[in-house]
Amino acid sequence: MSPRTEKQFEEIRESKKALIQEVALELFATKGYHSTSISMIAKKAGISKGLLYNYYESKEDLLNEIVIHGLNQIMLMMDPNQDGEMTDNELESMIHESFEILKSHSRFWILYFSLLPQADVFEIVKNKFTEIYKVMTNMMTEYFRKRGDEDPEAEAVILGSLLDGIYINYIFNRENFPLEAVKNKLISIYCHK
Repeated sequence: MSPRTEKQFEEIRESKKALIQEVALELFATKGYHSTSISMIAKKAGISKGLLYNYYESKEDLLNEIVIHGLNQIMLMMDPNQDGEMTDNELESMIHESFEILKSHSRFWILYFSLLPQADVFEIVKNKFTEIYKVMTNMMTEYFRKRGDEDPEAEAVILGSLLDGIYINYIFNRENFPLEAVKNKLISIYCHK
């Protein structure tokens, strides 16, 4: 057996980090951030606590990376070509993709919405969250400004709040929530003017 290459080591490292994040996300979302220990995460991931610390300095560091990764995914949905502008097609695509992510990654959204009201936990991710939130809101505000809306900033905040409300309602009432109908209505309101 030949020695591993640098690329193979990096792939192993990224695979382990992804496993740790997935397990931590599940535990944070189901048991709560404060009730989840590094030992619990390591045990469920099938690795030693010491190995986990090779990847993350602390539970706070791990939480921060999970949230930042999720927020960066949202940014990529909003601005796939990363030109800093949202187009009609990008808005409609973002709504479609965000609803798909809502269905397939509901644990992230449970974690996300459980963090916001916990001031001490939110403090861990506050800086990056605020930075990304401002970029997203500014991008949507500029989109509505170019579209000629009377109050583009309010329109951006309303759309963001609608999406948050939809996500919360879906997460807690998945079986009875008409997700496709709501998505189609949202698209008809915001994308076909």
